[in-house]
Amino acid sequence: MVVSGDLTQRARARQFREARAYLDTLPRPQFVVPGNHDVPLYNVFARFLAPLGGYRRIIAGDVEPSFVDDEIAVLGVNTARSFVFKGGRVSEAQLARVEERLCRLGRDVVKILVTHHPFMALHRLAGCGLDVLLAGHLHAAHRILEQSALLVQAGTATSHRTRAEPNSFNVLRVTRGRIEVEAYSMRGPEFVRSAKDVFRREDDRWRRDGSA
Repeated sequence: MVVSGDLTQRARARQFREARAYLDTLPRPQFVVPGNHDVPLYNVFARFLAPLGGYRRIIAGDVEPSFVDDEIAVLGVNTARSFVFKGGRVSEAQLARVEERLCRLGRDVVKILVTHHPFMALHRLAGCGLDVLLAGHLHAAHRILEQSALLVQAGTATSHRTRAEPNSFNVLRVTRGRIEVEAYSMRGPEFVRSAKDVFRREDDRWRRDGSA
């Protein structure tokens, strides 16, 4: 289960504890990265001296987790920064580190990157076989073919502070050369499937195969 950031509203200890308690009720394994709301906004000292201190203490010590086996590789990249209030940033060192790890993996491994802020450096990572970028931040669910990778954008999963769309989450079914993406949206008291897209990899590019 992937959580692509913004576990809290104002990065307060109480909010992190509530998020931790909620995560403990959900299936494992879990893969979590921080978002810009997980950096303190009004506590200036904490924002610039220990911007992800609360996150590290209560949620996870590793802000760039990874999981790799013979079939799938999931790499996390932290885009939350002290000096950027809403947006995010990926450094050259982060890109180089991800690029090196992706290139070391074989072509038979499905390669997935997880960030909070979507970014458009996918063309650089495509040469190492990046298949999917999972991102949050925009509060809108989308499935976009970008260069030779697939961008799957998460909506707002549980917060009542939704925007133009209802609460939603995505379910991915991944095999080598084929990815199904199902979107589930809140309708009344429950989540129901609202869209399904199928993508196939042909000639080192992902292509939309069909929708239901």
